[in-house]
Amino acid sequence: MSKDKLVVLTGPTATGKTKLGILLAREIGGEIISADSMQIYRHMDIGTAKPTVEERQGVPHHMIDIITPFDDYSVAKYVEDADKVVADVISRGKVPILVGGTGLYIESLILGRVFAPNETEELREKIAGKYDALGGQKMLEELAVFDPTSARKLHRNDKKRIVRAFEVYELTGHSIVEHDEASKQLPPKYDAFRIALDYSDRELLYGRINDRVDEMMDQGFLGETKMLLKMGLTKKYTAMQAIGYKEMADAALGDMWIADAVDSAKKRSRQYAKRQITWLRRREDVKWITWEKTPDIDWGVYISTKYLKSAGYI
Repeated sequence: MSKDKLVVLTGPTATGKTKLGILLAREIGGEIISADSMQIYRHMDIGTAKPTVEERQGVPHHMIDIITPFDDYSVAKYVEDADKVVADVISRGKVPILVGGTGLYIESLILGRVFAPNETEELREKIAGKYDALGGQKMLEELAVFDPTSARKLHRNDKKRIVRAFEVYELTGHSIVEHDEASKQLPPKYDAFRIALDYSDRELLYGRINDRVDEMMDQGFLGETKMLLKMGLTKKYTAMQAIGYKEMADAALGDMWIADAVDSAKKRSRQYAKRQITWLRRREDVKWITWEKTPDIDWGVYISTKYLKSAGYI
């Protein structure tokens, strides 16, 4: 039985994925499925480089603006939601194009990762109460009886993961390590063709990243962050820990000079890009499109289409 096909367009930040994805979708009859862990949040547009309605050029975009910044969202939930979108796109005869740089989202969706069951509120509260009463060290000692690997890796203060390890065992009878390993042994759910973008010179990439942050500031990034703070968001929320938003929040609250916040956002973005490249370079099945100076999007569409036709994806 043949697997459903997916086109993946990925790469480090600031390499032109959004523009290329839109034009490629127009060329091959595709629809965009975002694989960006921050574009899922409503009200967070500038700092996530979310494409505007005009920029989307009529191409349907999915998995964007689906939750509020107050909501928690997991890789497991992304796989569940994106799976439904992929099925819908394929059922209408369109090509699903996964666009973004969140590697964990992309690979988990392609593999069809089966995640540990969602916790029940009552069970979670029960185990969390036990943690509060006994302390992290005692909980790790108990965890070591049935999940020694997790017990060795986790810190006694990591309440969330310790509680989760107990939950999974009580719900499944298996350690979270055993469950994850079993999931990894499953064959991929989708037949994915991966295309990645990069620059020939790392300094060119870093320069583009710096320019992007400056452009975000000109577009009102600090003001957008102030709006989020006025909505009641604090730095404890996952959304506000995102690159750039954390720094802008510090600046807005007077904990950091604006210039220092901008420099920090640029530095964290460059570090993230380096990690993205390292993640992708490990794979041998990625077709790379490398920009010499500025992205030549039209050429990128041409070569991407050529790749996909040669491989029988379109």
